[in-house]
Amino acid sequence: MSDRIIGTSHRRVDGRLKVSGRARYAADHSLSGMLYAYGVYSTIASGTIRSIRDDDARSMPGVVTVLHHGNFPKLHRTPGTPMNFAEILSSAMVDEHRLPFEDDQVHYPGQFVALVVADTFEHARAAAHQVKVNYAAREPVKSLAQALELHGSQKGTRGHSRGNAEAGFSGGVHRIDVTYTTPVETHNPMEMHATTAYWQSGRLIVYESSQGVLNHRNVLANVFDLTADQVEVRAPFIGSGFGSKLWPWPHSIAACAAARVTARPVQLVVPRAQMFTTVGHRPETLQRVRLATDDAGKLVAIAHESYNSTSTLDPYTEACGGMTKSLYSCPNVLVSHNNSAVNRGTPTSMRAPGAAPGLFALESAIDEMALAIGMDPLAFRQLNLSDKDESSGLPWSSNHLPEAITQAAERFGWHQRNPIVGSMREGDEIIGYGMGACNWEAFRVATEARVTLRVDGTALAQCGLQDIGTGTYTIVAQTVSELTGLPLDKVEVELGSSAFPAGPVSGGSWATASAMSAIAGATREALKRLKQYAVAPTGPFAGVNADSLTVADGSLGSDTRRVTFADILNGQRLARAEGFFHSEGADMTKYSFRSFGVHFVEVRWDPGISRLRVARVVSAIDVGKVINPLAARNQVEGGIVMGIGMALFEAAEFDARNGLPVNNNYAEYMVPVHADQPEIDIILLDYPDYKLGEFGARGIGEIGVTGLAAAVANAVHHATGKRIRDLPITLDKLMDPVQV
Repeated sequence: MSDRIIGTSHRRVDGRLKVSGRARYAADHSLSGMLYAYGVYSTIASGTIRSIRDDDARSMPGVVTVLHHGNFPKLHRTPGTPMNFAEILSSAMVDEHRLPFEDDQVHYPGQFVALVVADTFEHARAAAHQVKVNYAAREPVKSLAQALELHGSQKGTRGHSRGNAEAGFSGGVHRIDVTYTTPVETHNPMEMHATTAYWQSGRLIVYESSQGVLNHRNVLANVFDLTADQVEVRAPFIGSGFGSKLWPWPHSIAACAAARVTARPVQLVVPRAQMFTTVGHRPETLQRVRLATDDAGKLVAIAHESYNSTSTLDPYTEACGGMTKSLYSCPNVLVSHNNSAVNRGTPTSMRAPGAAPGLFALESAIDEMALAIGMDPLAFRQLNLSDKDESSGLPWSSNHLPEAITQAAERFGWHQRNPIVGSMREGDEIIGYGMGACNWEAFRVATEARVTLRVDGTALAQCGLQDIGTGTYTIVAQTVSELTGLPLDKVEVELGSSAFPAGPVSGGSWATASAMSAIAGATREALKRLKQYAVAPTGPFAGVNADSLTVADGSLGSDTRRVTFADILNGQRLARAEGFFHSEGADMTKYSFRSFGVHFVEVRWDPGISRLRVARVVSAIDVGKVINPLAARNQVEGGIVMGIGMALFEAAEFDARNGLPVNNNYAEYMVPVHADQPEIDIILLDYPDYKLGEFGARGIGEIGVTGLAAAVANAVHHATGKRIRDLPITLDKLMDPVQV
C-alpha cells in the first residue's frame, strides 16, 4: 500500500457538487405534479383525540386532502427486524414501531395527528394551522425522575458482570459513590428530515434523508406489503444526521401513503420545531458510579448503573456502561442498563450512543477517585489501563492508548499543571486543566459493491452505502485509485441508493472499514476480468499468463510493455470490465476491536464577569490507519465541538406542568457557535489495525465526542473547585455554593 492515495490528505471528490448547488438532497427534488404535505402535531403530551375538524382546512386554496386516523389507509407494521451484524443487510429496523395515525391515542408532544396535502408548501402549511383537534388530555409522565418514582424501571440490554462488584466495593481501601445526570439532547442536523415519494407502475420510489437506504427500503416494503424490488430509496446526499436518520420515522411512511392516496408525488419536510420531538433524541440519563481501589490505587471494583428515559411506545436502552466494562483493568465489574417510560417521542442513537453520556460519568468518576486518593489523574489512568478486553477475555486487535496519553500530555503541557484548585491564573481568568479518555467500538460489517472499468478510461464505483457528510465518497474513490492507479478525478462514485449493491446503515463508525473492503474486492474482480480480456486470443497480451500482468497508472502490463485499460477494452470492442464483491463482516470472536484516545482540555473561568470558556483542546486518537488525514481531523474536530456542546450548552427542556417542550427551536436550544470554538490540536497516531481489515482502518466518526464532556467538567473542577455532575455546566451552577 502506497501513501500516494491511501493515507494522504485529499479534498472531497463531491465538494464541487456541494458548493455549486448541484448536489441534490431529499427536498431538492421537484417532480411533475408534485404535492406538498405539512403535519399537524399534537399540542398535548398524553391523551386521546376526541375529534378532528378539518372542514375549514379542506376548503382552503390548493388543499387536496387531509389525512388522519379517521381516514388513513390501513398499513402494516414492520416486524422491526433488529440490526445485528450477521444480518445487517436484511435489517428492517425502526425505533418508533407505531404507524402514523394508527389510532386516536397521543403518546408524546409533537406527535403526528394529521397531515394536510396541498399544491404548494405554503398552502399546506396554512391549512394545517386550520385543522382543529380536540383532545382529552391525560396527566403525562414528564421526566425520568418522575418516571422512576411512579413506575420504576425495566431492565435494558448490554449489561455485564464479572467477579463480585458489591464485595469488591465493600472491601476497597478507597471508595467513591457518585451520581451523574445528563439531559435530553437533540440531533438537529443542518438538513431537516425530508421525504419526496412517488408511485410508478406499482413501484414506490423515495428520495429520503436517510442514513440507511437499504434498511429504509426493507421497512417500506413491509409497511406497504411490497417486494423489495418494488421499492427504491435514494439518498445520494445527506446534510448529516448524527444518528437521527438511521431508521425510518412516521413522516416518511405518511408521505409515501399520501402519494399513493393522491396518485401524485408528495414531498414532506419536517419543521425545525418537530425535529426536537418526532425524529428521536439522546435520552435523559441518571448514572450511579461506584469505584473502589486498593492501597496502591489499583481499581478493585467498578459498578456503573444507568437509567435512561424512553417512550411509552418503545423500550430504548442507552448503553452508558458499554465502555466501562473494558476500558480499565478491574476484576469486579457490574454494568447495568435500565429504562423508564416518559411521554416523549422514542429516543434513538445519537453520535456515540451510550458512550458519550457514559464516559462523562465514568471519566468524571475516575477523576474524582484519583483526587480522593491523592493521585495525579493522568497517573491514575495509566496505572489502571487494561492490556486486554477483560469483559470478553479477548486480546485487543490493536491498542495504543498509553502512547496516545503520553503524546497528548506532552503536547498539552500537563506537567505544568498545579494540582491545587484555582491556583493557575492569567489576568482575571482562572485556568483549569482536565482530561478524559475516549473510547468507541470498531466494526467491519457485511457490504456489497460494484466497480466498473469503462472504455473511456474512467472507473465507476457503486455501493448502497450513504455519505452523511463524513467523506465516504472520497474514501471510496481513494480505494479504487489505490488499486487501479487511476487518478481520483477519473473515478466516479455513486452511493446512496437501495438499487445499488447492498450497503449497511452509515452509523457506528463502520462505514470506512466496511466500504473499503467491499470496494477493494469489487475492484480486484474488475481487474481480474480485464486481465482475462487482455490475454484473450485477440487481446494485446494473448498467450500471457493473466496473473503475471501488473497494474499501474490505469494500465496492465509488464516491465517491457504497458497497455491502458481503455485501449484493452477498445481493442476488444467492449464497453466495460465489471466486478462485484460481497464482503463479510469481521470475525469478532478472536479479537476485541476498539478505538482509543484521550482529550486534554484547558478551561478559563472569569468569576468577575461569570464567563466560562474552553480555551484549548489537545486530543490524541488511535483509530488504526488514517485513510484521509484531512477528513479524519475534520471528524474529530466535529466530535470535539459536539462534546463542548454537551458539556456547556445543550439541554432540551420540558414544561414541568404539562411535559411540552419549551426550547424546541434554535433560538433557545443552545449549541456552540464560532465564538465558542477553542484552539484544537489533534494527534492521529496512524497504527494500521490489519486484524480488522486489509487497509487497517477503524472508524473515527464517534470517538471524538466521547470523554470530552468529562474532560471539560474535570477542568472546571480544577479551576473552580466545583464538581458539576449534572450536565450542562451552566453559569448558575458555577455560582452556587461549592459542590464537593
